[in-house]
Amino acid sequence: MKEGAKASVHQILTEYLELNNYRKTPERYAILDAIYSINGHFTLDELSAKLSDECHFPVSRGTLYNTLRLFMELRLVLRHRFQGSTKYEACYNNGSHSHQVCTICGKVVEIKLPEVSLAINNLHLKRFRKDGYSLYIYGVCSSCQARMKRKKANETKQKSHKDKNNEQG
Repeated sequence: MKEGAKASVHQILTEYLELNNYRKTPERYAILDAIYSINGHFTLDELSAKLSDECHFPVSRGTLYNTLRLFMELRLVLRHRFQGSTKYEACYNNGSHSHQVCTICGKVVEIKLPEVSLAINNLHLKRFRKDGYSLYIYGVCSSCQARMKRKKANETKQKSHKDKNNEQG
């Protein structure tokens, strides 16, 4: 995590906890640091494993859920629901972005669409303040397309071979 972002997200969390008379627990800060050290999207299980294995700071599933809910309220974390799975990502200074989601394998890639960002930034909505956006573009990734093409070619080849055998017999 970049030191500037780390200091900023720590400050946001600390100010919120102090303002609301909540405890500043080491778990909350360990979870925040783990999240901001992950590049890209992660599941709850991946976060739990990182805390346990790499950070040597295991926390309960309930603590993870409650802390992630708090971080979402503070706009430090975004939750995405991709193809039946829930993933999270750190979003400090990155609340607006687009994703391409493969409907076959579930692979998610974050993409930059400056035209979309510009259009949304120029959009004027009545009685509504924009905080950010998420755009999901669903389709089939190149790996799955190639796999499907190979499968179809093999099926055609097998059918042709079977038809030849039937003609000979």
